[in-house]
Parts: sequence; C-alpha cells; structure tokens
Amino acid sequence: MAMQKIRAGQALLPTGWAQDVCVTVDDGRIVAVEPGGAGDALVDVLLPAPANLHSHAFQRAMAGLTEARGPDASDSFWTWRRLMFRFLDRMTPDQVEAIAAFVQMEMLEAGFGASVEFHYLHHQTDGTPYDNPSEMAERIAAAAGTSGIGLTLLPVLYEHGGCDGRALSPGQVRFGSDLDLYAKIVEGAGASLSALPADTRLGVAPHSLRAVRQESFAALPGLANGGPIHMHLAEQVPEVEEVEAAWGARPVEWALANLKIGPEWCLIHCTQMTPDETLGLAATGAVAGLCPITESNLGDGIFDGVRYMDAGGRIGIGSDSNLRISLAEEIRVLEHSQRLRDRGRAMLASADKSSARRIFDAVAAGGAQAAGRDAGRIETGAWADLLALDTSHPDLDRLTGDTALDAFVFAGSATHVADVWSGGRHVVQNGRHARREEIVAGYRRALAGLRDTM
Repeated sequence: MAMQKIRAGQALLPTGWAQDVCVTVDDGRIVAVEPGGAGDALVDVLLPAPANLHSHAFQRAMAGLTEARGPDASDSFWTWRRLMFRFLDRMTPDQVEAIAAFVQMEMLEAGFGASVEFHYLHHQTDGTPYDNPSEMAERIAAAAGTSGIGLTLLPVLYEHGGCDGRALSPGQVRFGSDLDLYAKIVEGAGASLSALPADTRLGVAPHSLRAVRQESFAALPGLANGGPIHMHLAEQVPEVEEVEAAWGARPVEWALANLKIGPEWCLIHCTQMTPDETLGLAATGAVAGLCPITESNLGDGIFDGVRYMDAGGRIGIGSDSNLRISLAEEIRVLEHSQRLRDRGRAMLASADKSSARRIFDAVAAGGAQAAGRDAGRIETGAWADLLALDTSHPDLDRLTGDTALDAFVFAGSATHVADVWSGGRHVVQNGRHARREEIVAGYRRALAGLRDTM
C-alpha cells in the first residue's frame, strides 16, 4: 500500500478541531499529523471513521419485508423473529457472501470505517454442519476481501433455545453448537482471516443469556485469545422476565455479578436496565453497543443514554438488522430518542461539545474498543480509518467545527460523505465505493428467489 498524504481544511483531532492539517498514511496506519503541506487527496472536513460494532449481515436482504401486521393481535420483536427464522431457511453460502459484501459497501459509503460481524448463521438448513464447519464464517471474510472493509469477526455461541435448556426450534438449528463444535468454528474463522489485511480481528460472542449455558461462559475468554467478547443483553421485557425467573436476577444484574465484565466486553442493546444497572454497567469500562434504528424498528425500548454517559459509560453504534445503514441517522435517532423520552433538547450535549460532537467522539472511541481495533482517532500510530465530508453540499456550506458535524448528523446522510479510508484503503471516493457496480450486481443475484419466502 503506497504512502498517502491527505490534506484537510479542518480535521477533528483528539485535541479538538484543527485547521489545514496534513495526515500521512503508510502501510494502513497514520504516521504523521502535521500542519499544512501538499496532499495526494484534498478534503474539506476529516473525521475518524467509527466502527460499526454490531451487524447481522444476512438480515439486510429482509429490509422492508416485515412491516405489515401478521395474524397475531399485536406485532412485536418475537413475531419479527419468527419471520427472520423463516427467511434464512433457504439462504446459501453464496448468498450470504454477496449480501455481506453489499452491507459492508453500504457501511463504507455511509461513513463507517470498519464492521463487527456478530455471526451466528453457521450450518445447513437442517442444522447439519457444513463439511467445513466454518464455511459461513469464511464467506463473511471473503466479503470483506471484496469490500475492503476492516473486519472484526465474532463467531457466535448458541447452545439452546432458552434459559430452561429447551431444544433449538427449527428456525434456530442453523445457529446451534456445543462448545467443542464452536471451538472448531472459531479456529476456522481465524484461519479464514489470515488472508485479509493486518487490521482484521477475531473475537467471540455468546449470543445471549437465554442461548448459552451458565457454565460455558468460563471458556470464552480463552477462545477469544485477547479479542473482544460481545453479547446481546437486556433487549426485550420478555427476555428480562425469562432470565429473572430462571436465574433469580435480571440480565444485567446477573451479568455484573457472575461475569468478569470489563473493557474487552461489548453488551448489545441494554434497552431494559434499571438506573442501578445503568450505573453499574457504566463503571465496568465495557462498551454498550447501541443500534438505535433497529431498536426503534423492533420496539425494543430506549437506552438510558443520559444517565449512562454522564456516569462515564462508553458507547458505540451498530446497524444490527441493517434495514437502514446510516452513520448519521444512528446518531440522530439516539439523540432524538432521549429528547422524546425526556421532552428536552440537546440531551447528550455537554458544556463544551454539541450533541453530535459528544456522541460522535464517544462512538468513535467506543466502536474502536468494541472492535478490538486501534482506531477511532486521527493520531500517529492509529489505523487510518478516516471519513471526509463534502462541505460543497448545501447543508454543510461554509460550516465549520461542531456546527458542520451537527449538520451532518441532524440534516445529513450518506450524500454528505465524500471519501472513506479503512485501514488506509481508500475504498470510497466521491461518495461511491470503488467496486459498487460489481457488488450491487452480486447482491441482486443473491436476492433472486430469496425474498419470495416472506
């Protein structure tokens, strides 16, 4: 990878906004941040590109197909979940690879610099492992080779259908593994990543307290081998009730008391927490992985962001079901949800930072932590995950600093994104991914005959 010099009219550095900055990138990392100088690329506003910390790539193909009310008296997360199980019954490895490449392309065009794939679609439709147990994980890695995104791959452990140890339902059998099979999947996933660039990471993911045996948690740090550990936690009221009835404590309460939750952990959603649980999780140094668009779509609830961030809690954002992939909109929905709940404005702003700036700083740092990725900042030594905004867009015209960032978040979309670098790879230029036509064509082929299952 050739050395690049990126000259920015303004750049968001760890010390704050700086004018006329030249960022030098070599072998994927930032090697210098200096005033002025010539640049191979000239950009208006340069930001660290956050990692998208939670994705189920295959669900992108379902976008828009689950919005009609079904036969039940009321729709919920649980009725949506049944539709999702039905959808994946026919999905092949080729389709998964094509869909994942499309998702990763959309992430990059939206301004994300990396993707964390919470990967639980492991087996054939009847639950039989493929001859290569890591076949599906290899397809996610192959997609990253096509898209150029920085990938953190998290194979998921999914042992049973609920806290009572019940068998997996027909819709879940493609996910299921015992610890021995899971260890093979993780090992194979790690081998598949060896062909990708050096910024690629491997971690592990117990799916949830409902899906994993209590005694299995002890094995996960060893399998993670220093990589991140992610888990869904406290997303839905019925989940809270099931865990409390079976284990004698609410999900966050149980996790804080029984797991060594620390900075290597990322807990996804956490939309059902008491104030004490919120403060307890904030104190661990773990990242709360928020997916505001999906959480809104599924009716999960509202994360207690004001209390959590004021207590020093770390956050990142992900696109989860991928029905809408937008960095700006995820941040916007997070802030707007706090406003709707508390009937105020600028709820997550601070005395010295606007709403968008405070959230953006938090998700850049938290996303990098959750991805196990040395990024999230424009600083010497970090991976060059960078996002350039185009201030020729009318919404950003002549705006600077926090105001430009606010306009991107509260009025903007991917149309404001000019360039994105992932680990120094200049994958988006003039708002378009370098391999867009090829990836879109593959996605269209993957959808043929798939959506009629809904």
